[in-house]
Amino acid sequence: MSRRRVVITGLGWVTSLGTEVGEVWDKLVAGESGIRPITRFDTSDYATKFGGEVTHWEGGNLERRNAKRLDRFAQFALSAAIDAVEESGIDFSKENPWRCGSIIGSGVGGIEEFAAGHEKLLDKGPSRVSPFMVPKLMCNAGSGNVSIHYGLKGPNSAIATACASAGHAISEAADAIRHDQADLMLTGGSEAALSPLGLACFIALKALSKRNDDPPGASRPFDADRDGFILSEGAGILLLEEYGHAQQRGAKILGEVKGHGQSADGTHITAPDEQGRGAAFAMEAALRDAGIGTTDVEYINAHGTSTPLGDLAETRAVKRLFGDEAARIPMSSTKSMTGHLLGASGGVEAIITVKSLDSGICPPTINLRTRDEACDLDYVPNESRTVNPKVAISNSFGFGGHNVCLVFGRV
Repeated sequence: MSRRRVVITGLGWVTSLGTEVGEVWDKLVAGESGIRPITRFDTSDYATKFGGEVTHWEGGNLERRNAKRLDRFAQFALSAAIDAVEESGIDFSKENPWRCGSIIGSGVGGIEEFAAGHEKLLDKGPSRVSPFMVPKLMCNAGSGNVSIHYGLKGPNSAIATACASAGHAISEAADAIRHDQADLMLTGGSEAALSPLGLACFIALKALSKRNDDPPGASRPFDADRDGFILSEGAGILLLEEYGHAQQRGAKILGEVKGHGQSADGTHITAPDEQGRGAAFAMEAALRDAGIGTTDVEYINAHGTSTPLGDLAETRAVKRLFGDEAARIPMSSTKSMTGHLLGASGGVEAIITVKSLDSGICPPTINLRTRDEACDLDYVPNESRTVNPKVAISNSFGFGGHNVCLVFGRV
């Protein structure tokens, strides 16, 4: 049986730059940063006091009553999914629910709910712990609530592979359609770890930038002065659809998921393989799955977290796979503007990659000021560029040594 094609017909996200897809895309093209001082909680005792915060959030497009039953990360997931469905024009009430599903990743799930519940346990005893605590904190609350909201009865799961979660979720959702287990899938990632406990954990890990005097300029992927990533929150959700199904209903097709590849570094729980071997293997596997060669790739949306080891390893991975072609390919890290959304980053960056294909524009890597001689590829420094790519890849790498690469193309 021939493999079914998978296309994208809806996009939705929640980011520190906003929630409307077109508006946020314009900000990214303009090189605008969404990184600012944290306002949701007191950061006086924190070494890092800024992040990619979703401000003025009251549940997005969710009813207040429903929003109160969900942890912040699940609110982000459902709100972004609703936007993706609205853009797609799909009416799930007219679809076979057993052919529609939801696979949404999250690195840590409801960490804020977990912390609040534990504090209540210590202060007031076990009888005061909320019965909603478990359904709010579990990592599958995003995918589960999206499924319940639309009555989707097809494939439904959650992927937790740290910062690779959304990339793995999109891969699994695409395969569900490819292998005739579904016709429509909502997929991506959601995260809300920008909380007192979440921020403290990553500070303790010494993973974050400490540029409190310059939050918008703190994320500096591939720059010689990069000093750590910027913790952010939000969600990125795509509606995937079988190509023939989308054609039949006259849907606007935004792009195609052409392939994906995965690997593991198998070296360290937090540090990447310094030579980029696992990342290179994942990219090679993705291109093989898509049936295209290295010369066909015209844009790379990099994982590019602004960490000394990670950016160097990804640069080496691209050189390892693409050889002399590596210098030709524009490769930007949009985390320079959005910060790092952990398990949601691959969903947001998948949308950015699709928008790049649709518009012909590659967004920049901002804050690239001081050259690192070891990072010597074309990172689209500081200003967006019209490239008109037909095929692009998006990389996501996570703690635990997880690597995933997605290949997108025009239809």
